[in-house]
Amino acid sequence: MSTTPPVLCVESVDLVRDGNHLLHDVSVTVRPGEHWALLGANGAGKSTLLGLLGALTHPTRGTVEVLGHRLGRIDMRQLRSYVGHVDPRHALRTPLRVHDVVLTGLTNTVERVPRWQPTPEQAASADRLIDLLGLGERRAARWPTLSQGERGRALIARALMPRPRLLLLDEPATGLDVAGREQLIERTGTLQHTHPELSSVLVTHHLEELPPGTTHAMLLRDGRCLASGPAAEVLTGDQVSKCFDHPIHLDRTDGRWSVRARRPSMP
Repeated sequence: MSTTPPVLCVESVDLVRDGNHLLHDVSVTVRPGEHWALLGANGAGKSTLLGLLGALTHPTRGTVEVLGHRLGRIDMRQLRSYVGHVDPRHALRTPLRVHDVVLTGLTNTVERVPRWQPTPEQAASADRLIDLLGLGERRAARWPTLSQGERGRALIARALMPRPRLLLLDEPATGLDVAGREQLIERTGTLQHTHPELSSVLVTHHLEELPPGTTHAMLLRDGRCLASGPAAEVLTGDQVSKCFDHPIHLDRTDGRWSVRARRPSMP
């Protein structure tokens, strides 16, 4: 049993909103260097749980500790500044250049803060992350000219600027074509080697989007946890079939999962 303090600790959490039970008795512990996937059908509660992990909402019952701080006992906005949260629905209104978008990760704002200037070290750190995410040739490109995949990688670089211990990715491959998805997965996998102490939680309903370095997984259905633990134990055909209410066959090659419908047995 590891004695390292967890990055996230969720215990027996319920979340009720407008009389609707969105999460039921959910528990999960994420430790440094672990990379979790939250999987389930639309409406299963994945993004709702991610909102708790990112200190965006409070639970109705149960406890949530993020980076050692219990929700309800710390300023939520201050806590969020220590968490790298990647949301592909980034509400940027001005045509900032990639370099400037990445720098907004330091101010925890969507737009550049007036009269704020990064130090030379901060500007150099932004350049290193831009290169790491494969955007070196696009650092001066403006936001409206970026592809969806380039935007996603720029937002990951932005989230890493404050050197967070936790990275949350909410369906980062949404809207990407095959090339964009594969570039995103490749660069996300690279982070697991360049930032070995970083923990991550990735929300998706497509197993094909999981990086090879995914260490753990949780399956959610109707706001309840069906299975949680090491990825190889959780992501089985039977358990994923139950999660999505459809007979599914899984294969794993070179660390990547592929999915196809299970053919019914012939009489």
